[in-house]
Amino acid sequence: MVLLTTKRMEKVINCFKRQPDAVARLICFPWAGGGSIHYARWGNVLSSSIEVFAVKLPGRESRAKEPFFQNMQQIVDEVVGVLLPLLKEKPFALFGHSFGAFTSFAVADALKKVHNLEPVHVFLSGASAPYSEMRLKAPKRGALTDDDFLKWMTSIGGTPPELLANPEVLKLFLPALKADLHVVESYVCNKPDIPFLSCPVTCMDGKDDVPHDLQAWKEITTGDFTVRMLDGSHFYLKDSGNEKIILNYVTKHLETAEMDYL
Repeated sequence: MVLLTTKRMEKVINCFKRQPDAVARLICFPWAGGGSIHYARWGNVLSSSIEVFAVKLPGRESRAKEPFFQNMQQIVDEVVGVLLPLLKEKPFALFGHSFGAFTSFAVADALKKVHNLEPVHVFLSGASAPYSEMRLKAPKRGALTDDDFLKWMTSIGGTPPELLANPEVLKLFLPALKADLHVVESYVCNKPDIPFLSCPVTCMDGKDDVPHDLQAWKEITTGDFTVRMLDGSHFYLKDSGNEKIILNYVTKHLETAEMDYL
């Protein structure tokens, strides 16, 4: 049974550095079409007080032969099913960028409403709240032709132009991206009647990205709500300077949260 659980864990979670004595865990959710490596390597950078779990979705990396998920509930069910015992052990936080912000929200919602578990902090990046007017009116990208899709990808930055010009790379990359966009664009949720969280929520965004309704995320918590704008566009978090700012911020808040948790 333990072996089976470990195998399921390794399938869904990428953890570069196990930290058995960590005071908190940071669960990271990929952006659309993204893998787990960007976040998993944070485990090598952050102090031993934080253990980083990067979520691996089907259809990419070691799960390349698995079919893509079709809806948000499948992601929530798998992540919660694998992580639930571990999330009961010690404090945890969630981090998600763009599509990952939506999956962070959906997982936090399920953990609280179904299991009465709450993160000590939620970090949401590069996305309007899913129930906001700005998000509901946003153009749908998943149905674009490949040519128009590539023009959009070029415009938001974050993907090297030489990759976008390589047909072999695109053959691997585009299906995952479009599958994730299908999930996010078909994801519907209502604005919470009352906040379902009490933990702090921090929203981050690139100053040069298209505008997002970050303030609407305030509706999910009665706790502290902070917005931080960093230099750059949609993939501002890939910049090494910004990454250092983000990781310092996350570390400070998780180590402080541990004291509050106790």
